[in-house]
Amino acid sequence: MRSGQLAAAAGVNVQTLRYYERRGILPEPDRSPGGHRLYPEQSVSVLRMIKAAQRLGFTLDEVAELLEATHPRGARAEAGLRERARAKLAEVDAKLTELHAVRDTLAAALAAGCTDLLTGSRAPCCPIPFTDVAGDRRRDEPAPPAP
Repeated sequence: MRSGQLAAAAGVNVQTLRYYERRGILPEPDRSPGGHRLYPEQSVSVLRMIKAAQRLGFTLDEVAELLEATHPRGARAEAGLRERARAKLAEVDAKLTELHAVRDTLAAALAAGCTDLLTGSRAPCCPIPFTDVAGDRRRDEPAPPAP
């Protein structure tokens, strides 16, 4: 299968193939007598798996480690999918916690009637945590004592 065919079958562009080859994520293919790259059929599955892993939040470095762990010569217990999936799930849970806090703060700001950044930063009922530009402290923190 040539580059364009593989790219179309996997839903990526040809430059993605080249990039993955340079990164070592996709093995460099054999060449035809005319110099064209010739990929095995299994490359479609590999590319689809890479894109699926990225949609799940795995970085290309993490994907490369997962692929390496599937080869008997490079198998490492800590690089396995189960452990990586557990770690990624913990990251997602932490991000969700942060996003829920942001959402709750924004909803509270709307409910409190915060109308703009300048007056909102001075209004005691506005829950958005603005900082004091001069001292980089929260607006609700007391000013440090004068020297």
